[in-house]
Amino acid sequence: MIWKPNPVWTLAGATLISSPIYVQAKIYASTEQVQKIIFPGAVFKSRPLVIDADLQNKMRLASGVRHPFRGERIFQDSKGNWLIVDEVVGKHEMITYAVGLNHSGEIQGIEIMEYSESYGYEVANADWRRQFIGKKESDPIKLNRDIQNISGATLSCKHITDGVKRVLVLHKLALENNSGKEK
Repeated sequence: MIWKPNPVWTLAGATLISSPIYVQAKIYASTEQVQKIIFPGAVFKSRPLVIDADLQNKMRLASGVRHPFRGERIFQDSKGNWLIVDEVVGKHEMITYAVGLNHSGEIQGIEIMEYSESYGYEVANADWRRQFIGKKESDPIKLNRDIQNISGATLSCKHITDGVKRVLVLHKLALENNSGKEK
C-alpha cells in the first residue's frame, strides 16, 4: 500500500504552519510614570552601574534568576530612594517591572511595566503586588512562604518574586552605600 497525503489535511497543516502567532504585549506604565506612582513628587536621576561577573553571580545565587541584570535602569532621588527597573522571564516572555526602595532598602512598591504572556497577567493586580511593601533584603521573599501564589500565574509569581529578591540583593551589595562603578 502506498501512502498518499490527503489534500485537505495537507492544506490545513500548511495553513496552521504559515499562520502568524500573535502575542500582544500589555504596557502598563513607563519608567517616568512608575516613578510618580511609587514616589509622588520625587525627581530621580539616572544612576547606572556596571554589573560585573562577581556581582551577577552573587545576585544569581541569592535569587535563582539566571537572566543577567542590566545596570543601566537604576535611578535615585535626592532623599536616597531608589527605583530599579528589571525584567524576568514569565513562562516564555519577558516581564518588565520596577521596584521602589526607600533610603533604608525597604520596598515602597513594585509596578509591572510590561507583560507579554497570554496567562498570568494577574501579577499586575495591586493586591498581589502589595505583599512586597515593607520587605527588605533580610526577608525570605519566597513564593508560598511570605509571598502568596496566584493560581494560574505560578511561573510569573515565582519569577517576579525571585527578581524582587535579586533587586534587594543588588541594593544591599552595590547601592546601599552608594558604592559601585558608574557607567
